Amino acid sequence: MEQTLNENKHETTIVAGIEKDLRYISALVKQKGRELLSNYTITPPQFVALQWLLEDGDMTIGELSSKMYLACSTTTDLVDRMEKNKLVVRVKDPKDRRVVRIHLLSEGEKMIEEVIYKRQNYLQDILKNFSADEVIQLQKNLMKLHHEMRKE
Repeated sequence: MEQTLNENKHETTIVAGIEKDLRYISALVKQKGRELLSNYTITPPQFVALQWLLEDGDMTIGELSSKMYLACSTTTDLVDRMEKNKLVVRVKDPKDRRVVRIHLLSEGEKMIEEVIYKRQNYLQDILKNFSADEVIQLQKNLMKLHHEMRKE
């Protein structure tokens, strides 16, 4: 019984350390992302919206709001500004003309790809002190963690 208690304490300490490291890494990635976006005409929430549109294709304001955990009115304002900057366009759904979908334009796609490329270069630079095996193991562990979290 005593060993199990110590193992639980040890495991709790490790989990606390992992949570803290993930929190710090998340903050650093977010900060670097914001620095990269400062050279573009979009805000961080607009970047997230454009990413969703690139990954999942056309969607309604409601669908985009759900993915971003924002109110529909906030998402509408976001889309208005992106449409004004010619990054997206509203299009009627061909199957149901009452439904309006947000469509990513080539300028928006180009912007997202540029930013993601710069973010990947940043990460590649950070990982230069890791061995190839460490990078592969990190990727596997992050994929597994992501998979487990998505099951929740």
